[in-house]
Amino acid sequence: METSHVLSPNLQPEPMQSLAMTTRPVTKADYDHIVRVIDHWWGGPSSALAHPIFFYELGETAMVIEAEGQLVGFLFGFISPQGPTGYVHLVGIHPEFRRQHVGSKLYKSFELACARAGCLKLKAITTSGNEGSIRFHVAQGWNMEERADYAGPGRTRIVFTKQVRPQE
Repeated sequence: METSHVLSPNLQPEPMQSLAMTTRPVTKADYDHIVRVIDHWWGGPSSALAHPIFFYELGETAMVIEAEGQLVGFLFGFISPQGPTGYVHLVGIHPEFRRQHVGSKLYKSFELACARAGCLKLKAITTSGNEGSIRFHVAQGWNMEERADYAGPGRTRIVFTKQVRPQE
């Protein structure tokens, strides 16, 4: 049975306690949906960031989150051999489900997958003007450091890191 990815007009965001959410690995149907909606979810052209490599080659740690069978968020991440480190590349949350703990749940699921894979730390980057991303990462316990020229000359980035708690 194919899951519908269109937000039902009857499905309204609710507090996380009453809205059942499920995190699972991304499928090809999910990826196809994400590249169709990411520009709307992000408010601008950004579909090139959802490069197919994050599904076909690095998709083992890519995940989506559903609320009542509908995709409401995704996280494209992968494990870098340096460290090893879990790297969060791209996250998107359906605009009607922001501030409903979707991002927190995705990040916790990714962190758990990385811990199980033996990662020692997590890493993510954002632009210095992305205050929403900065607030989110700091609230989730990530350390941040502004690095000049990180993405090339004159391209400062905020680099987030977080230690992974080993799984027992």
